[in-house]
Order: sequence, then structure tokens, then C-alpha cells
Amino acid sequence: MTTDFNIEIAGENALIIYFEPSSNKQLISEKIQLAQTLISEKLNTEVIDLIPAYSSILIVFNMVIVDHHQLTSRLQSLLTNISNMPNRLGDLKNKIKKNIVNLPIYYSLESGPDLAKVANKANLTIEQVIQLHQSQPYHVFTVGFAPGFGYLGNVNERIATPRLNTPRHKVPKGSVGIADNQTAVYPNDSPGGWNIIGLCPTKMFTLNENPAMPIQVGDTVKFYRISRSEFLALGGILGAVS
Repeated sequence: MTTDFNIEIAGENALIIYFEPSSNKQLISEKIQLAQTLISEKLNTEVIDLIPAYSSILIVFNMVIVDHHQLTSRLQSLLTNISNMPNRLGDLKNKIKKNIVNLPIYYSLESGPDLAKVANKANLTIEQVIQLHQSQPYHVFTVGFAPGFGYLGNVNERIATPRLNTPRHKVPKGSVGIADNQTAVYPNDSPGGWNIIGLCPTKMFTLNENPAMPIQVGDTVKFYRISRSEFLALGGILGAVS
């Protein structure tokens, strides 16, 4: 019997499953999705919520039905050898809902204060940076930092750019950033250290809507370019970084 995960107590009614890290982010993301599907399918009465991260899943459970030790035992039995169940995994993959989400972006020096810096570092024109950023699909590896903040990858290696040495106090809602080999859309005004290259008018988190977020772990995101007037017509707001 082999396992590639550890289960630890994370609170009075919570456990966290840590999976062995992998350089293949999409592979570990897929494994987490499969684990989520299994848990939801087999332990739906015991489990209240599942919160995925890069290489872990936080499980909030119903203490009236199960305790830490009982749930740990059930999880170990359920997930052991998850990587060695090709037929079962094939069935589960078919159950995972994967969406393609198209997000409009207003790329410009006005909306992207770091666009020129990214271009200079890469020895590219601004137009080339824009084309490279919107020319490929991105995998949603995880959603974190703030509700609706999806970590998307991988960006083209030519425009991969390190985080800012000093984070900004305020990054406007809708800002599209690059940090190393990932890209993201800021769901709200917040501090941040990503390189901002544009603005997206799409709401990335709305508490009272269902679903609250347009993206989920495992989705594919595609960016497409819009003009300033289109951005404003879609409800976009021009805000300055500080």
C-alpha cells in the first residue's frame, strides 16, 4: 500500500491533506481535483466544505457525524493508491467539470503601468508582450490570496517577470498581473506585487451571486484584447496604482 499524501489536523472540525509536491503543476492540480471528486462523492454527508490549494485540500467536516480519527481513516482508505487506479481515474476525470472562461483585457500604458517594464526586460515591443499574453490558454491552478484571485499558468517564458521588490499599497480592482511564470486578475482593490499589464472589467468575485466566481480550479482561461471604450462600456473602472 502506497500513499503520496499526509493528513493533519487543521482545527476543531478541519483536516488538511498535503500531497507530495511536483514540478508538474498541472499534474498535481489534476490529482487534487480527482481527490475532491472522490471525497465529495463518497463522504458527502461527513464533509461540509473542501478548499483546494496548490498541493493541499482543507476539509471542514461535520463533528456530529464524524471525528478527526474516523475521517482520517476514511480518507486514507479512499485516497490510497489514487495514482494507481487508471480505470477509476478515467471515470472521475469525466465527472470533473472544466470550463473555458474568456476574459476581456484592456491592454495599454494607461491600464498597465508595468507593461513597458515587462517589454524592456524581455527585449520585446509592448505589442509583442500583449500578443504573447493573450495568445495562449491558461490553467487555473488554485484560487487564493483573496476570493476570486486565480493563479493562472504558465505564461510564455519570454514574458515571465519577477514580482516587484516592493509591493504596492493599492492595486486597482481588475488589474491583470504577471509574477514569475503566472498571471492573475485582481478581484478587488488590494496591496500587491505583481507586474500590472492591463485591466479586466469582468467581476472576479461577487458574494451574492451563484457561482460567486467565474473561474474554478481546473478551468481554462483565455484572454482577449478590448479597446478602452469597450472596457468602459463593460463596466470597467480606470484606477491608478499607489
